[in-house]
Amino acid sequence: MKPVAFAYARPASVGEAAQMLAAEPGAKVLAGGQTLGPILNLRLAQPALLIDIARIPELAAVGEDADGATIGATVTHAAIEDGRVPDPTGGFLARVARGIAYRAVRTRGTIGGSLAHADPAADWLSCLSALGTQVYITGATGTRTLELDTFVRGTMETALAKDELLTAVRIPRFSPRARFGFHKICRKAGEFAEAIGVVAYDPESAIYRAVAGATNGRPLVLALRAGVAAKPFTVAEAEHMLQSMRYAGDAYERQLHAAALRRASELAFAP
Repeated sequence: MKPVAFAYARPASVGEAAQMLAAEPGAKVLAGGQTLGPILNLRLAQPALLIDIARIPELAAVGEDADGATIGATVTHAAIEDGRVPDPTGGFLARVARGIAYRAVRTRGTIGGSLAHADPAADWLSCLSALGTQVYITGATGTRTLELDTFVRGTMETALAKDELLTAVRIPRFSPRARFGFHKICRKAGEFAEAIGVVAYDPESAIYRAVAGATNGRPLVLALRAGVAAKPFTVAEAEHMLQSMRYAGDAYERQLHAAALRRASELAFAP
């Protein structure tokens, strides 16, 4: 099967892209195309207009300061994996990027596209939720900033209006003492995860979060007591965290997510 016929546009700026979206509410935005391409081919999406934002310079911009780093929406997973962008976590972003699908996908797929699609099983969604990430959004009437856990409303559902683009992500800087763990459970390498566990701990900024991802909804984020001695979770502790997060899966799914959380904590607090 092939896509239905559609018009194609390549705007030169974010403002121009937003104006196109406002004028054609049924339009779709194309960046890396690793998700949209198959959806078009299956005709699950049948847009009248495809807006290609991949070559807008401001969407590929990166920057950093003392408080964190800003990464443009069209920066690819491979660029993060290869260390070609600032990493305020001291290498954790590169570790996560390295495990996304396959290298061919990582050279095209983008961080902004992943978040805007909001697939619960996507790696960035859970990882960046644990880091306290913000997203920058631009529409025909201006720009706004949202916390990632506010931006994502549910399975493939976000706060983006029809005339808005996700333009960048803002990741806070962590101290050299920060520890991170990320573990996903999937049937084979390259597949979407059945369960994701993330742990972010920074004693200097009193941050201690556990995240359960791939839950058929938005990531479940639990703020832990930063003053408690950081150590790997036991099975019972991981299961209790899922109860605190109000996870509603069946017994098998709860075991998967508890295992993912426990293994993420083991990676975070390994000697």
